[in-house]
Amino acid sequence: MTAPLREFSRDAVEHAVALAHRDHRVQETHRRLTDDVARAVTDVGFPRHFVPRRFGGRAGTFGELLTAATTLARTCAATAWCATLYAAHGRLASYLPEKAQRELWHSSPDARIAAAIMPPSGEANLEPGGWRLTGRWGFASGVDHADWVLLASWTPGRNLPERHRLFAVPRDELTVTDTWHTLGMRGTGSNTVEADGVLVPRHRTCTLSDLLLPLPGSARCHTVPYAMVGALMFALPVLGAARGALDAWTHAATERQGTAVPPASSTLTRAAARIRAAGLLLEAAAERADHAPVTPLLVAEGQRDAAAAVELCSEAVDQLLRASGSRGQAEDDPVQRHWRDITTAATHRALSIDAAASAYTPALFDRADPSTGVGAAAPGGPAGPPGRTATAPDTERRTA
Repeated sequence: MTAPLREFSRDAVEHAVALAHRDHRVQETHRRLTDDVARAVTDVGFPRHFVPRRFGGRAGTFGELLTAATTLARTCAATAWCATLYAAHGRLASYLPEKAQRELWHSSPDARIAAAIMPPSGEANLEPGGWRLTGRWGFASGVDHADWVLLASWTPGRNLPERHRLFAVPRDELTVTDTWHTLGMRGTGSNTVEADGVLVPRHRTCTLSDLLLPLPGSARCHTVPYAMVGALMFALPVLGAARGALDAWTHAATERQGTAVPPASSTLTRAAARIRAAGLLLEAAAERADHAPVTPLLVAEGQRDAAAAVELCSEAVDQLLRASGSRGQAEDDPVQRHWRDITTAATHRALSIDAAASAYTPALFDRADPSTGVGAAAPGGPAGPPGRTATAPDTERRTA
């Protein structure tokens, strides 16, 4: 079952929901969160949810994040997307060296962190003072309200293949370019960021391979590999949006009938069942992430279930929109709005069934890498383009 709201304040979540409902049209028009909504998301505690407790964070659970994110997405998927990613990126930043973590959270655990780390982009050149970054990185959700941005580039290793390296950069050292003109998820403001020779100290970097390993002596949320939880977090806003579409469709059907009971609807029945099944899949994935042993098969099952849940939600809301008739063609129709958001979110690479299959199939047949709990990716698949290894072992220790 969905986790009760303990780590998050119910009143704060309801306040964020109310503001997201009030501002969702403005956010779609301006293609970014409003300042009020961004502040409310922060007040709820999304950015601090996975921040280590020593910096005032919660080091929270995935079940609790599921409850809060899907509650918010039921009203506005774009708001929930940014909120969830602020939490997810705080978790990623916890893998940076201790000195970098102190820089990020020395004044508050509520620093909002955006990211553009998949695929790696730009150029990073090592200099005596650190790494010099130049280039463009796309799809940095929530960047307009971010304090920091995580970027990624391929960097040469020490007698190793190139490595996928992450860099923490203050938002005010980057330029944001307005490139987010999309079918759905318009309010996420997933714009492009540019760096023009920005110098990043060595202590503000880590490699993608670091994210695959547990942090010794840390809270549970930092001892599960990224592969076990990455797709889950991207899927949460989709589930909430599907529930919102079902609410809107049912409300419209009831209004048309007045006081009479609407006629039996196979569309409603199928959609409700699919969305319920998607919820059960994600709740099980969150439960595994919070409590289950980390094994290659359970890691792969998490990826499988997140991708399958998104597919179920997409199918359900497709049916609801088709059954909405002419009214569903109005851009301000709530079912259509949720459909646009879900259709856009479902294209994310992390939610691809093919990507999930590349991990699940070898894990099921005991061919996964036991050191990471993930399956070997085919060339050009989720691990990166041909000729580059995204998960090469990192022999350079992270220094404070």
